[in-house]
Amino acid sequence: MSARRARNYPKTPDGRYFVVRGRLWRTSNPALTPEQRERLVKALMTARRSVATARRDGDDVAEAAAHAAVDRAKVALGERGPVWWTDGAPDLNRHMARTTPYADWFAGLD
Repeated sequence: MSARRARNYPKTPDGRYFVVRGRLWRTSNPALTPEQRERLVKALMTARRSVATARRDGDDVAEAAAHAAVDRAKVALGERGPVWWTDGAPDLNRHMARTTPYADWFAGLD
């Protein structure tokens, strides 16, 4: 584990989202094997470090490539792109929890 402490954000009852400062963020696809998830998280972290390096260096081309790598990793994890659930429920990623069908659940967290 890194020097940062892992944070425990509340997850919606269906496990599709976690909540940070009242906003829903899509969780990773639970169907991924631990090995797949680990590989994809490593790729994501490498891409994020590449974004930071490119910004420090002022390299716009490298930064764009690094952002694209971040996006690919997040799509592969199921956090962006097509939803990983199959019941037809809409994607509420980045919505405020209080304005979604999760509003009552979220209000009960206080």
